[in-house]
Amino acid sequence: MSFETVNSKVVRAHVSASTPVLARRGAMLGYSGQVTFRPVHGQGRGIGGMVGAAMSGESNAMMATEGTGQVLYGYKGLHVTVLELDGGAPLVCEADRLLAHDANLQTSVQFLGSGGMKQAISGAMTGQGLFTTNVHGRGSVAVLSHGGAFPLQLNGQQVGVDPQAYVGHVGQLSVDLAAKVGFRDVVGRGSGEAFQLRISGHGTVYVQASEQKF
Repeated sequence: MSFETVNSKVVRAHVSASTPVLARRGAMLGYSGQVTFRPVHGQGRGIGGMVGAAMSGESNAMMATEGTGQVLYGYKGLHVTVLELDGGAPLVCEADRLLAHDANLQTSVQFLGSGGMKQAISGAMTGQGLFTTNVHGRGSVAVLSHGGAFPLQLNGQQVGVDPQAYVGHVGQLSVDLAAKVGFRDVVGRGSGEAFQLRISGHGTVYVQASEQKF
């Protein structure tokens, strides 16, 4: 494990020659030891992934941390959750959620959902990203959230999650955006929950304790 939780908003990365780290640029808070930082572009993406990232905005400037030492990471006072990937299934999340991860992990970009143009329009209305980032491999990932993230374990059942509260998921899960817009929602007197992500299958869904978007 490369990352150690310092508190709810800061993690410490243990960097070595065999465990370099990729982090969001501007996330480094402090360090000790003989470490170096350099910008990277398109890490872990093929040409198609880079084009998809540019079209969707699903891309953040990253920096590589190499050498030997310890580095503290945090970003804008947001809560940080460390996830351990076993290589069996990727972490699916929006790129803005990624604080740092082991450099051996690979990222790619895909379209979220299977509802075609109707789904895309609904996604734009809710503010949920139309594209999402997959993080593949075995290693540690530190993700950001408002108010902290908690896991929901799914074993074949379906859950509904507010799109604003969704952080990401790992496992064999399908995600669809459901819209229930009635007259009361149109005139502003509805429940405020007109859109939901319906997630089903086997895996873990991570949800933040807030509906605040980044």
